[in-house]
Amino acid sequence: MRILLVGYGRMGRMVERLAPEYGAEIAGAVDIDSASSLREGDWGHVDVALDFSSPDAVPANVPALAKRGINIVVGTTGWSAQEADVRKAVDAGGIGVVVAPNFSTGVVLFEAIVAEASRLFASQPEFGAWLHEAHHNQKKDAPSGTALMLKRAMERSGYALPLDVSSTRAGHDPGTHTIGFDGPAESITLSHSARDRSAFARGALAAAKWIQGKRGWFTMHDVLGLNR
Repeated sequence: MRILLVGYGRMGRMVERLAPEYGAEIAGAVDIDSASSLREGDWGHVDVALDFSSPDAVPANVPALAKRGINIVVGTTGWSAQEADVRKAVDAGGIGVVVAPNFSTGVVLFEAIVAEASRLFASQPEFGAWLHEAHHNQKKDAPSGTALMLKRAMERSGYALPLDVSSTRAGHDPGTHTIGFDGPAESITLSHSARDRSAFARGALAAAKWIQGKRGWFTMHDVLGLNR
């Protein structure tokens, strides 16, 4: 599997280090804002591009890669307002894409746990809910894409009461997400903490391996078989 890295920051470099464990080699790496490079670059055969660029770059990067018939794993968040246009480019290019706000296997399973808890608490109106997420001080979007994913999962599961969402940006935390259900005399909390960014890089590499030869729009739920 030959991978093109779109964005060569901390995540891109970590993917590069871990790639041999997944039978992958790096075909090349391009800068964060790279649409022109993606249209013109020559890296030989590329199976999958991993995009860890910037929110503003994704809506240009995906069409450029789609025109070249390269499947994509998108780990960048903060561009959901342009999702409809990005989906059109994917359809027009006939490629496969895995899009996820968080590629950690633990986070994806945590989302399923949170959804089930929300379903149970939906019938208990005396319990209010809150969601807090913390990340390092260099993370740009707040709330995080993972927090918004968890919020949507709770709402889809039937939890209809107001949901307080808050964010912290400080220090070096790679990502902590906590859900709380608070009643008159008791509280329940569910939490996921990443110890380092390797969980995200490993999940992205697993997604890259899975998306080879596929066509369409997918999430980590598809990669992990949770939509069966």
